[in-house]
Amino acid sequence: MSTRTAPATAPALNTRPSLVPSPRRRRPSAFRRLSTALITVIVVVQVYPLLWLLLTSVRNEHDFAAGNPFALPTSITFDNYRRAFAAGHLGKNILNSLVVTMGANLLIVVLGMMGAYALQALGFRHSRYVRALFLLGIIVPVQIALVPLFVDYSKVNFLDTYQSMIIPLAGFALPMSIYLFSSFYQYIPLETYEAASLDGAGPYRIFGLITLPLSANTMVTVFMVNGIFIWNDFIFGNTFILSEGLKTIPLGLQNYIGAMGKVDWTATFAAVCVTITPLLLVFLVLNKAMINGLESGTKKS
Repeated sequence: MSTRTAPATAPALNTRPSLVPSPRRRRPSAFRRLSTALITVIVVVQVYPLLWLLLTSVRNEHDFAAGNPFALPTSITFDNYRRAFAAGHLGKNILNSLVVTMGANLLIVVLGMMGAYALQALGFRHSRYVRALFLLGIIVPVQIALVPLFVDYSKVNFLDTYQSMIIPLAGFALPMSIYLFSSFYQYIPLETYEAASLDGAGPYRIFGLITLPLSANTMVTVFMVNGIFIWNDFIFGNTFILSEGLKTIPLGLQNYIGAMGKVDWTATFAAVCVTITPLLLVFLVLNKAMINGLESGTKKS
């Protein structure tokens, strides 16, 4: 007699969806909010003067003198730029600043790179003391060298020349340049130099084929950092430049001061806008390389 087995009933499925708690959205911490507010304030403080300078450069002269100097312009005029070039030798001043900036930066980059290569890569006895002597130059104020340099330049007929500005500007910026290049070179493996030396490469060839290509970002950083200060330098130019034809931009802006100390402010602001434009364009193009150059000395690539 066969027994029939009842089919097993499947367990009832729970069709009710399970309530999975959704991840709770994290609220920004007080430190994050404070950092955001601080960065916003810094950006406003940095951008507002540039924006105000641009608006004032296209503002009517009478409107600027009679109204609120911080108000928006009631009318826009580009006659200020015409007066800026007519009142002074703005084009010549820009050319002189360009010659001084490029000449001094060329010396700073080449000498700083080669000096750091000799100190860090080649190495020699007491190299650390030589590096320390270079770094001491960072704390030397430029004012103490003005009178001795003026006397020496007058004896060798160096006054009122491009060289009278290029040489001291490069000399006082050289310690920082050597420091930046040395900070980068210490992360280049010594095995790279040893392998190239075993292949028959001398120190000059190693520098040209290995060190120089790797230093591109640091070169941009040194060029930009020193270029800003050299472009805006006043103290060396005011001391060593005597003729009108060799004045740089900071010296040329004095031409906008008229009789009885009257200043054509709108033309002056227009001239300043023209002179800072090259720096802003170069910085916008090279800012990524500059940041990479600054970071290369703090972390190993």
